[in-house]
Amino acid sequence: MHDLKDVPVEVRPDRTLRVKIIDACGLACSFCHNEGTPVATDNTNRTAGQFTGTPGRSGRVSIYLSTNSAAFLPARISADEDFALALAAIRGSLTTTEVHFTGGEPTLHPDLPGLIKIARRLGLTVGLTSNGENGAAVLPAAAAAGLDRINLSVFGTTPDELAAVQAPRLASPKLAARKLAALDATIDTATAHGVKVSANIVIPSRDHVERVLRIIERHGRAVVVRMLVSLEDGGASLDAMQEVVDHLGAVPVRRIITAGASDQRVRYRLPDGRTLYTKSIRPTRLPETCDGCRFNNPDDCQEGYYGVRMYRAVDGPFMVGVCIQRMDLCLSLGAFVMSQRCREVAAFRDDEASRLTRLYAARTTAG
Repeated sequence: MHDLKDVPVEVRPDRTLRVKIIDACGLACSFCHNEGTPVATDNTNRTAGQFTGTPGRSGRVSIYLSTNSAAFLPARISADEDFALALAAIRGSLTTTEVHFTGGEPTLHPDLPGLIKIARRLGLTVGLTSNGENGAAVLPAAAAAGLDRINLSVFGTTPDELAAVQAPRLASPKLAARKLAALDATIDTATAHGVKVSANIVIPSRDHVERVLRIIERHGRAVVVRMLVSLEDGGASLDAMQEVVDHLGAVPVRRIITAGASDQRVRYRLPDGRTLYTKSIRPTRLPETCDGCRFNNPDDCQEGYYGVRMYRAVDGPFMVGVCIQRMDLCLSLGAFVMSQRCREVAAFRDDEASRLTRLYAARTTAG
C-alpha cells in the first residue's frame, strides 16, 4: 500500500457490539462465515458435534464450521424485553455506544424497526450489514426507528458476476439480475430516507481488479465505497487493493485504527473529490484468551480479535462470543458479563487506546 508514515492517524476505541439478529438469507455466497454459526435450516435436526458447514438444501455455507466447534444453532432475536435486557447487560459490563445488526440478512427480520427502537432507547447508535435484497421494503420504517447507517455487501455489477459466487441452486443470472435491481433500490431508498450508505467490496486478488473498478464507477457517486481484504488470502488481496488505488490516482488522507479490535482502514481522496476506503486486518489478539490458541499464528488466525458478538441460541440463552473461528469460546450472556473474559476485553480496549494514542502521538487526530 501507499507509504502512510506521514498520514494523520485517528484512533477509535472499539465500542461496538455485533448482534446476529437472524440466520435467514436469500443469497448463498461461497465465502460466507455466517458469523461463525451453522446455517440453521440445514442443521435443524442436528446437535453439537453433528453440525455441518457444507451446503445443504439452502446451498449456504459457514466456512469455519468444520473447525470452530460451534455448539448451538442461531435463533431469530425477537424485539422484546429479553433483548432490551441483554443489550443493557452488555452495555453495563462493557462501554458500548453502537450496536451493529448482522445475519444472515438483517433486512429479512420481520420486526427490524422494533429491534432498532430498543437499541435507540438505550442510547445506542444502530447500523447493519446487508446484501440489499430487501432494503427498499423495510428501510423507510427502519430509518424512522432510528437506523443510522447500512453497509451493503456488493459482489458485482452484472448478473454473471453475482451468480459466480453463489451456490449452484442460486447461480441463475436471471435471479442475480433481480438481486442487483433490489440492491439499487436499497441504495436509493436509504439515501432518500437519510440513512448513511457504504458499499463493501471484498477483493481477493488482482483477478478481481476490473470487477471492483466497475463497482466503484457504478456506485461510487451515490455511496462511500470500502474495499475489504479477503480473509483467505490477505497478501494477494492487499496487492489488488494497491492496484485499484494506483489506477484511480487516489491519495491517502487518514489512517483509522480501531483500538481493541483488528479493524483498520485508510481513507483516500479520489481526483474528483470522492472518498474511497481500504479496510484490512490488524494482527490483534486478546492477551489471555488468544494465548496458546491453536489458530494463533499468522496463517490460521484470519480475522484476529474483531470484537464482541451476541447471538441467541435456539431454545436457549443469549450467547456472547469473541471469535468466529473459536465458537467454543462463546459463553451465555450471564456467564460472560461475570467472567474474566469480559474484564479482559474491557481492559484490552482501554490499554490499546492508550498505547496507540501514545504510539501515534504526533499524528493522532481525535476519534
